[in-house]
Amino acid sequence: MSRPDLSKDPAAVASMFDRVAKRYDLVNDLLSLGQTRRWRTVVTNVVDARAGQRVLDLAAGTGTSSAPLAAQGATVIAADFSLGMLRQGRTQQQDLPFVAADAMKLPFADASFDVVTISFGLRNVHGLETALAEMFRVTSPGGKIVICEFSTPTNRIFRKIYRRYLGSIVRWASRVFSSDPAAYEYLGDSIVAWPDQQRLAQILTTAGWHRPRWRNLTGGIVSVHVAQRS
Repeated sequence: MSRPDLSKDPAAVASMFDRVAKRYDLVNDLLSLGQTRRWRTVVTNVVDARAGQRVLDLAAGTGTSSAPLAAQGATVIAADFSLGMLRQGRTQQQDLPFVAADAMKLPFADASFDVVTISFGLRNVHGLETALAEMFRVTSPGGKIVICEFSTPTNRIFRKIYRRYLGSIVRWASRVFSSDPAAYEYLGDSIVAWPDQQRLAQILTTAGWHRPRWRNLTGGIVSVHVAQRS
């Protein structure tokens, strides 16, 4: 099976996520050696959702990232462009409202949310700048964006080891544990091609966000970016 090309066929990416939805959380835990849970805990703390706030969780998938935010007392909308992920999410998180949404054309009014967050999904969006501008539009003045995404390890030697990991172990493990190995090969490639921390901060600024900053996790394998809407 050939790998879908994000830049040319976003519909193929949606279809890919539909196919892997049932085992997506399990395979992610396996491939990250359990680190995804720690990363999501950091995101939950950074979002710092509170009662009375409205939070939009984009690329929410099965709602794994949304449930802890709702537990903090906020009203959380779990949105995703993969119908397969949404169907799976509704079986796992029955108390959460799930909405089908394209990050490049969000079906929400201006200034609808206090926080917009997206974890491990922004690099799969066909049109990064457009999506960030849309997130800006639906965020209330004084609100914030929280992005958790794979990034660039800060240590040169560790970076080389990590990319070798992506190139070999991830593909081997995805063939063993995943129903769609080509999907995980594509995801590995998309991680390598993703902008580094400084570049993403610059893109956020261009999209209108203020005071972008980030926190590196696991040596920069993942970074959590935060920026404000003035």
